[in-house]
Amino acid sequence: ENVGNLVCPALWDLGERAKVVILSVTEGEDKPLKYPDMFAAAQLMVLNKTDLLPHLDFDVQRCVEFARRVNPGIEVLQVSAKTGQGLDAWIDWLLQTPAPANQTAPAAPAVGRESEGALR
Repeated sequence: ENVGNLVCPALWDLGERAKVVILSVTEGEDKPLKYPDMFAAAQLMVLNKTDLLPHLDFDVQRCVEFARRVNPGIEVLQVSAKTGQGLDAWIDWLLQTPAPANQTAPAAPAVGRESEGALR
């Protein structure tokens, strides 16, 4: 939630499968216009803390409009970690996002006695 850091990661290839921007509704709907580089680079905007919407002056449609103004193809998911709303869709999105052609997914760690000891 450090919006000051929304500029740096957008400008560099970090080897990620996809760029995702997580915007908490407490930050305000103007962030896509204030930090366009990150929203332009992102495939997905996760709109977080949506359980707080009844208590805030936050216009979801306006926020999505601003995000699509800088990135017409950006996908949007609304999520509340508190209530669980949208978490299944977020997990599905993560699992379905393929690695770029020039990148392979890291191997899953071995599970066994040796790896258990390393976790302690």
